[in-house]
Amino acid sequence: MSVEDTLKSKGIELPAVPGPAGNYVHAVKTGNLLYLSGKGPFDPNGGPAPTGKVGKDVSTEDAYQHARSVGLTLISVMKDELGSLDNVKQVVKVLGMVNGVPEFGEQPQVINGCSDLFVEVFGDAGRHARSAVGMGSLPNGITVEIEVIIEVK
Repeated sequence: MSVEDTLKSKGIELPAVPGPAGNYVHAVKTGNLLYLSGKGPFDPNGGPAPTGKVGKDVSTEDAYQHARSVGLTLISVMKDELGSLDNVKQVVKVLGMVNGVPEFGEQPQVINGCSDLFVEVFGDAGRHARSAVGMGSLPNGITVEIEVIIEVK
């Protein structure tokens, strides 16, 4: 089954890739690696991006969903860059950043929203090395930012 078929069978719809927020590109390919720029969460209902401090304004469970939404955007970037998601050989590395209060320690549980999505969509090729870290702030107060490195076929 193709990755596109997997998405359809699971009822997963990919969002449009947002415009860059500056003078950078969404991804850079070098050799057989594709480096994806960091992306933030989106509101599936079309509202503003989720903001706030995880552990104060936002629960771990809600931030998990925000990280999942970031994963959807990252998959959209992969598709735009590679033409077909079947060209993803392996998700190599995920760096997940969580805008949390200083005492918040559940960054891994938050970034699982993206990691779980990648395994759901890509199977074993979605399993990856990962860092999940806390940040004092993120651009425009977003709750989560995630960047990814992909090996391509």
